[in-house]
Amino acid sequence: MMEHHHDHHSGGQRQVTSAIDKKSAGKSLQPAHSHDSRSEMVDDFRIRFWICLFLTLPILVLSPMIQHFAGLGGALRFRGDLYVSWALSSVVFFYGGYPFLKGFISELKARAAGMMTLIAIAISTAYVYSTAVVLGLAGMEFFWELATLIDIMLLGHWIEMKSILGASRSLEELAKLMPSSAHKVVKDGSTLEVPIEELVPGDLILVKPGEKIPSDGIVVDGISSVDESALTGESKPVPKEEGDEVIGAAINGEGSLTLRIHKAGADSYLNQVIELVRQAQESKSKTQDLANRAASVLTFVALVGGVLTLVAWLALSDQSLAFAIERAVTVMVIACPHALGLAVPLVVAASTSIAATSGLLIRDRAAFERSRNVNAIVFDKTGTLTEGRFGVTDIISFGEKFSKGEVLSFAAAIEAHSEHPIAKGIVAAVDGTRPVSSFRAVPGKGAMGDVDGKNILVVSPGYLRENQMQIPKSAQKDLDQLSVQGKTVIFVICNKELIGAIALADIIRSESKEAIGILRNQGIKCMMLTGDSGLVAKWVADEIGLDEYFAEVLPHQKSEKISEVQKRGLIVAMTGDGVNDAPALAQADIGIAVGAGTDVAIETADIILVKSNPKDIVAIITLAKATYRKMIQNLWWATGYNIIAIPLAAGALYKMGVVLNPAVGAVLMSVSTVIVAVNARSLGISSENKSS
Repeated sequence: MMEHHHDHHSGGQRQVTSAIDKKSAGKSLQPAHSHDSRSEMVDDFRIRFWICLFLTLPILVLSPMIQHFAGLGGALRFRGDLYVSWALSSVVFFYGGYPFLKGFISELKARAAGMMTLIAIAISTAYVYSTAVVLGLAGMEFFWELATLIDIMLLGHWIEMKSILGASRSLEELAKLMPSSAHKVVKDGSTLEVPIEELVPGDLILVKPGEKIPSDGIVVDGISSVDESALTGESKPVPKEEGDEVIGAAINGEGSLTLRIHKAGADSYLNQVIELVRQAQESKSKTQDLANRAASVLTFVALVGGVLTLVAWLALSDQSLAFAIERAVTVMVIACPHALGLAVPLVVAASTSIAATSGLLIRDRAAFERSRNVNAIVFDKTGTLTEGRFGVTDIISFGEKFSKGEVLSFAAAIEAHSEHPIAKGIVAAVDGTRPVSSFRAVPGKGAMGDVDGKNILVVSPGYLRENQMQIPKSAQKDLDQLSVQGKTVIFVICNKELIGAIALADIIRSESKEAIGILRNQGIKCMMLTGDSGLVAKWVADEIGLDEYFAEVLPHQKSEKISEVQKRGLIVAMTGDGVNDAPALAQADIGIAVGAGTDVAIETADIILVKSNPKDIVAIITLAKATYRKMIQNLWWATGYNIIAIPLAAGALYKMGVVLNPAVGAVLMSVSTVIVAVNARSLGISSENKSS
């Protein structure tokens, strides 16, 4: 056995727990019910809008004010026209206004006056006052304002519900990725077409080229490549062979695969992702609390503002009661926190969907929102910044007799017969190995054999000391440098002559340096936590440009180190992939599990990254910042226009000829709703931050 000391992967078994209610095991998690109810609401608002719009046209034609504006005088007036307008407006009020009146009653029962209360009060005031005018009260009816106000409210809600449906449809789109049936392999070797709901762990299934994989499984036969881009964000097809795991709903490439089902139904990767996305979309956001507080304030402003406007116009001017009521109604309509109810939820829905399809899974929305403020990230080394496997980093040839390539080739030929991680690292560095004869192990020191007629030994430094073999002085400086870096060095001997040395270390991921560079440019301190030696830790830190590292840290000390960093006043994210990292992930302000693969329910993590790519950490922070920006933009779009619109609605510039009627107020409110919806849907994650 060679004297290779190597870093033990801290990953080990991952601490996982099902994110799914056990009662739903074996069932699909497609949220059809909520989708259907939202779809029915969209249809309901659409039908009500078109019917009310149709009825509004004769109301507009019969309005004395509209006729006057059109220069028709009273040409279209006739005996009883006011009663016709009242009858049509009554249908619009009770049929078109029904959703708002019903919502008002619900808010009243819940003792939580909100948007529906404002709309109901506005349209009811308009209708009751206009009806009183028809019955003989002195004043001016405004049926056309009432009808157009309800039309615009219905249109706004129709657009709103379509937006919500579109955002929530991401869950349905994920669910649609799963095929409906599978080719089950039966005892006689033939295949039987079965619904995927009938698959259970242990079943053998055949996946033909171009088909979708019906459930998570292990390849037992066949070689192919699999497209997982819609599930994990991995753009390149992933090679699969016997023993590899595959994800349900991924698309099989050029070869047939026989799989043994590993997870089915609610336990499958896709269904767990759907459940996590659903939970994240429904979870409370801190920004949503801000929106709710703003909505409460606006509700109060609308009710008080409407009453004050009515009283002020009646008390301080010679305007009619109809005019005063119109001003009050317009104030209440404009102040409706309509778009505010959408400002945050639409962004939440968009961001969680974008994240899920990029392999970035959010378990805790509050933690996700906090990640935008992270100013220190502590990385676990093995499996996160490095690949967790040994690879060749340096080759030294002693003299000119053999090239570096030949030194490596001789070593790989011998090590091809060993299962040691160091041996595997050397073999992986060459395209193919030469044949070996007379292979045998050198107990505790290495191995030997004949390659191309030459006696080759691949040995540890201990073998050189025992046999008093001298390292050439010209190579000593390079070897000392490798030792300082904490790398493992083995020596190659050909026909009893020392011909070279090979250095190995845990391979640093190609993306690590780039990710660290981006994070540091954003002002985030990057640190590393490892149980490895100080020499190894220093080499990795220097290679990728870390600010700081903690070496020789035992598993139980990791959370203590996180606490130390937090005591400096830093908001800390911890990234790790193993059971040893669980306490540290829990201690950190934001715990990020990296390289979870199909284990998407890591208990102690707030955010789960499916792949072991450090650039995904950059992506999640970038998405968190973009999400927060969208939320704040939407809050401004939803409320900012009130600063100008409410005074105008109250009649502040009446003497200058600037007056908003209720219909225009409803248009302004609806425009803000549309802007909020479009702005939320424009959320994206830049391609340079996604894993390539």
